[in-house]
Amino acid sequence: MEIPLLNDIVLIFGLAIVVIYICHKINIPSVVGLLITGVLTGPHGFGMVNNVESVDALAELGIILLLFTIGIEFSLRQLLQIKKSVFLGGALQVVFTSLAAMLIMMEIGYAWNVSLFIGFLVSLSSTAIVLKLIQDRSEIDSPHGRNILGILIFQDIVIIPMMLLTPLLANTAGGGGESVILLLFEISLVLLFLYLGARWIAPFVFHHIARQQSRELFLLSTVTMGLAVAWLTSSIGLSLSLGAFLAGLILSESDYNHQALVSILPFRDVFTSLFFVSVGMLFSVHTFMKNPLILIGAALLILLVKAVVAGGVVVSLGFPIRTAILAGLALNQVGEFSFILSRVGLDYQLLSPEFYELFIIVSVLTMAVTPFSIAVSPRIAQAFLRLPLPAKIKTGMDVDLESPRESLNDHLVIIGFGINGRNLARVAAATGIPYMIIEMNPDVVRKERENGEPIFFGDAIHLEVLQQANIDSARVVVVAISDASATTRIVDLIHKTNPQVHIIVRTRYLQDIQGLYDLGANDVIPEEFETSIEIFTLVLKKYLVPKVDIERFIDEVRQDGYQMLRSLSGKSPTFQDIKLHCYDAEIANLRVESGAFLAGKTLGEADLRNQYGVSILLIQRGADTIINPGADVTLEAGDQAVLLGTPDRIKAMTQLLGGSFRRNRMEAPSRDEVSRGGDVA
Repeated sequence: MEIPLLNDIVLIFGLAIVVIYICHKINIPSVVGLLITGVLTGPHGFGMVNNVESVDALAELGIILLLFTIGIEFSLRQLLQIKKSVFLGGALQVVFTSLAAMLIMMEIGYAWNVSLFIGFLVSLSSTAIVLKLIQDRSEIDSPHGRNILGILIFQDIVIIPMMLLTPLLANTAGGGGESVILLLFEISLVLLFLYLGARWIAPFVFHHIARQQSRELFLLSTVTMGLAVAWLTSSIGLSLSLGAFLAGLILSESDYNHQALVSILPFRDVFTSLFFVSVGMLFSVHTFMKNPLILIGAALLILLVKAVVAGGVVVSLGFPIRTAILAGLALNQVGEFSFILSRVGLDYQLLSPEFYELFIIVSVLTMAVTPFSIAVSPRIAQAFLRLPLPAKIKTGMDVDLESPRESLNDHLVIIGFGINGRNLARVAAATGIPYMIIEMNPDVVRKERENGEPIFFGDAIHLEVLQQANIDSARVVVVAISDASATTRIVDLIHKTNPQVHIIVRTRYLQDIQGLYDLGANDVIPEEFETSIEIFTLVLKKYLVPKVDIERFIDEVRQDGYQMLRSLSGKSPTFQDIKLHCYDAEIANLRVESGAFLAGKTLGEADLRNQYGVSILLIQRGADTIINPGADVTLEAGDQAVLLGTPDRIKAMTQLLGGSFRRNRMEAPSRDEVSRGGDVA
């Protein structure tokens, strides 16, 4: 039996493999390769795909799964931290972009209502493309990444009021007031469900599902939850992507978010690829070739206007010009939900069929440019920083958020106040090390300043900001931010300013290590390798490899710039010397119970090593730890004894320490009786 959709999918993926392979060879992002695949296979290209509607339906699944996984990796707590970017930044971006596009269209000669509707279309950006690219660059937690996410969330929300206003702009009568009230009520119910789901429903349900230890059940439950919440929000008029993101947020608050993310990632990548292909299918090569210059000019105008408006909004939120440029160049395309809204406008005759076709072409062009604009944005931002702009715009420094005028010497400078920065500051405060913090989130700065932290606001890529932290007299600087390009510039600037300061840098990936060392970093901590070191350390400890060998191996890995684990030849002399032959030894922590046979005896009287074949390494007595206890130490009820011995001897010792032997306390059980389990009267 022939399945037409299967033929189309095989054709799409087969061609996509070839196109993406060629794109990778010439350093073109894979998203562009998928768009090209859609152009070639679509009805406006070679017409290879017959069932375009079914492909579009599968592409919708890609959007749902993408936003679902982003929601899982995010959290309600993080969402509250970017509320200013969502509600203030998002509202300003949509309003000013719509007004700018409206004025341009009215100047061309369109009516005000049509011009405003076109402004709505232009104001929306591509959630799927931008978040995927930002996520691939590991910048979702950076200052510009948080602003981008906040603005995109607002756009996904505002699409509904835009759809409600479309009939009014078309002068179509309808009960708009009642619809708005009903919509607000439905949104309130969704928010209530989000709170209840994150707090109680998801943890309870997934706890019982996980107890079944069925991978298929867990996967089906995860996918069903994402699709169900997306369907729920869509059924009341909200966007599918918003519902999927909310579903991910619900699951992110449970203990099973990591397993859910790992389970769903392969499906996300496959269906997201179909989404980009379906967007490319909308592009009409024939229509584009009729007026290429006009369409390219329109796309460039949209890219410029949206970048300027979005960047200006980020600056108004108090962020420096570099963050604004990175965010503006990421949000300057037309979004996929503009396609949906444009169809509504077509139905209400706000758009003509000819204009609709041209709008789709321009939108796809802006989407295709997005990977390149995001890639070059750091260099464009660097070029802007060379212009004679006011210091406040460059650095983002605010008088109210500047550093306290303290004369610190030999102190620690912490750049970035995320999890790593907070933990480091807590340890520095506890040990009396003077420190100063540089952070780019103004809300975090104000809050922590009220808590007494020596923190100030600014972008550390500027010398003026580093000088506020007395970088010239600092002993150690720790760079713990998520922006890779900013990290590189900061390290370079610090080393040139104060070559004597010790620079410690956190980076995500191994390939960044050598470049940061070349710029002057003294220690580079790659997250992915520190995780692997922690894992193999725990494994070697479990196999009772001597601690000195483990520490020597770790030191050699770090001192060698992590080169040893890159090749993993297995020829390291230290690694060859590790003998994993202690499989029959066990270390256990046993409690001495009241009434136990050995309770009240000294270790000399018990003679555990000779009588029972075990050794006591330490005794934990309340808050006191007795390491390598001597023969005169008495075992007391409530003590926790750490013993070394074979598994059967350790198991038998639980009876001596737990009170299983009922023999007269003055008569010790023999070693054989202990081995048999002590079943004597």
